[in-house]
Amino acid sequence: MNTHRYKEITLQELSRVLRYTLQDNSTHAASLKEEMEFVHSYIYLMKMRYEDNLIFNIGIKPEAMRRRVPPMSVQMLVENAIKHNEISKRNPLRTNLLSTNDTLTASNPLQPKLTSDGGTGIGLDNLSKRYRLLFQKDILIKTENQQFIVSIPLI
Repeated sequence: MNTHRYKEITLQELSRVLRYTLQDNSTHAASLKEEMEFVHSYIYLMKMRYEDNLIFNIGIKPEAMRRRVPPMSVQMLVENAIKHNEISKRNPLRTNLLSTNDTLTASNPLQPKLTSDGGTGIGLDNLSKRYRLLFQKDILIKTENQQFIVSIPLI
């Protein structure tokens, strides 16, 4: 890809991310389709930073795309994985985003950053509170078989 086209695509993806973050989300829910379009742009920008060391396996069932989630919730799951894990040539981060009819699950291997402070847990705690407040549903957070897993309900 030539440099001009690369810059053009990067600018388009950055514009999508900014537009989505600035839009009025007064409905308190977005379709998973809208969220995934935004997340694809966000992932594109993160892959510019981490290159081939950031790998995503995305398997969203078509029928799940009509379901709803709180705005920015899927991006928060991706950001959480990137923020808390080592991402390097030696340890690329492989993140899965998979759906069933009722849930979206994000999972990644536990590979904590050496300089990590352990995090505050505020991001996932806020997401959990949003689900309870808006939909009276709970998210599931667990560690199993050296994997960090978060499942969010699809409404």
